[in-house]
Amino acid sequence: MVLADELAKQQRSISVAEFFEKNKHLLGFDSPTRGVITTIKEAVDNALDACEEAQVLPDIFISIKKTGPDIFRIIVEDNGPGIVPAQVPFVFGKLLYGSRFHQIRQTRGQQGIGISAAVLYAQLTSGLPTVVISRTGHKESAHRFEVQIKIETNEPDIIANGPFEWDRIHGTRVQIEFKSTMAAKKKLIEYLRYTSIVNPHARFRVELDDEAFTFERVSQEVIACPVAIQPHPHGIEFGQLKRMAVTRDEKLLDFLVNGFSRVGKRSAQDMCDQAGLKAMLKVNGLNTEQLKSLLAAMQAVAVPAPPSSQCLSPIGEELIRRGLDKEFQMDFVAARTRPSSVFSGHSFMVEAAIGYGGKLPAEGNAIILRFANRVPLMYQQGACAITECISRVNWKSYNISQQGLPTGPVLILVHVASTNVPFTSESKDAIASIPEIEKEIVLALQDLGRDLKLFVSRRDKNKLAEDRARAVCAIIPEIAEKVSEIVEKPLVDTSPIEGKLMRKLIVKRWTRDGKVMIELSNYSGYEGEISVYDISADDAADAHPKADFVSDMEGQFTKVWKLIVPPKETSRISYSGNGGGILEVRGIDDAKKMVVDLDV
Repeated sequence: MVLADELAKQQRSISVAEFFEKNKHLLGFDSPTRGVITTIKEAVDNALDACEEAQVLPDIFISIKKTGPDIFRIIVEDNGPGIVPAQVPFVFGKLLYGSRFHQIRQTRGQQGIGISAAVLYAQLTSGLPTVVISRTGHKESAHRFEVQIKIETNEPDIIANGPFEWDRIHGTRVQIEFKSTMAAKKKLIEYLRYTSIVNPHARFRVELDDEAFTFERVSQEVIACPVAIQPHPHGIEFGQLKRMAVTRDEKLLDFLVNGFSRVGKRSAQDMCDQAGLKAMLKVNGLNTEQLKSLLAAMQAVAVPAPPSSQCLSPIGEELIRRGLDKEFQMDFVAARTRPSSVFSGHSFMVEAAIGYGGKLPAEGNAIILRFANRVPLMYQQGACAITECISRVNWKSYNISQQGLPTGPVLILVHVASTNVPFTSESKDAIASIPEIEKEIVLALQDLGRDLKLFVSRRDKNKLAEDRARAVCAIIPEIAEKVSEIVEKPLVDTSPIEGKLMRKLIVKRWTRDGKVMIELSNYSGYEGEISVYDISADDAADAHPKADFVSDMEGQFTKVWKLIVPPKETSRISYSGNGGGILEVRGIDDAKKMVVDLDV
């Protein structure tokens, strides 16, 4: 009994702030290296969400500077609607406080933990308060706060508060200082780069150490902010139903129609009948057994899926392609947006893209970009359902090498948008294995794989045709030269023979004795104007005929000739130089031309 009394004295409740103080790894603050990325991620997520709610194009400034031994100052400033001064201390100084947790719609942040967890981490490592400046409009003055969290009570501790002169008309500026390192600088830049890909409407201006760079927006369209919907009857649990029923003073039929998504009067009546309850009963008067019967009936009656067009905000295939083109130079990019689906009553949508070739690394595993509600998932790739789905696809059937994951110059992007993304932990690094989500990811990847296979097959076919053309254009003239020596007759022009063999516009370039020659032989039947683009270090000042256009960019000269080569005729361009570079011919269909560089 004495021992029990002693143990009883040691027992006490703890606040959520105290819990996360001892378990900060759950929120993504498991190391100083990762702390920078997590803080910026949470601040940027809030900024993007706020700008979308205000229907403005996000213009976000991010600054990271070292202010002392292992102390870094992080500033994130946005042009959103700002925060009402009375709410600032609670938004930044109270864990599990926010506006989105009770709304069923797609948002980047939901629990109200992220930015306040960064405030907690700052006061633990540096002891410095977080500085917040916010302004809600040109008629209102800006307010400056210095905030910390009272660990024992999970309540804000306002160190300082007052008006502030600020040049922004509206927006929020957060300044956090904590102990960290920049060992993950590369990963931080990757995070910002990937964020700009899936948020093509946003501009990010970054000051990192002594560097400054910008990720420009590629779309001027403001994203439509998702609209909150009612809970779906197939995704509700008993505790939630009981809590809703207690607070509603209305008839059961009206409760079902007004309180849940896609429930009409007929569906509501069917639920009442199956539960054995009268539609006119007061819902707050139902007992536990009646509520259990009602819940079983709600999940048994067929109800349409939630209205995903309202509560979800997909990126779209065109914007995904434009975002990838902005950051990666690839030969092939394709994107897919799958139709919306449902798991446990929650709407979700899968978007995917695949890129190939260009400047992607030729060796090693494919580059995998994982996103949830437009937020990059930077850690725990191996624990994520997206990675599992990618490895499950048989990429060899799409002419892509595979060793678990696909290998070679391949980029795979997968974005899961949902009203409730099923993360594996509070740090929101990986998506849990939900069969409905995994099915949609695999279907999207298989669809993209077919597109990639078609591209690779056509590319290989074109390469084979080009190799054959190069062989024809290189060997036939040599054969003709040898034959003319043997029979002691003048050298015959072999261009007509080459043209008849390929029936195309044959464009050949070669360099001999400091002279570059470009020859165009038209056996395609095409009679229109053709543009020849020659990009090399040669300025072609003495070109014959003279180029129609010449531009110089960092020592590389782009020469353009506009020619009309009649059928069965040959035109030639010559100039002094060393050759090399790029030769392109435009104005004629690819199937009717063959460009061969004999110097290669």
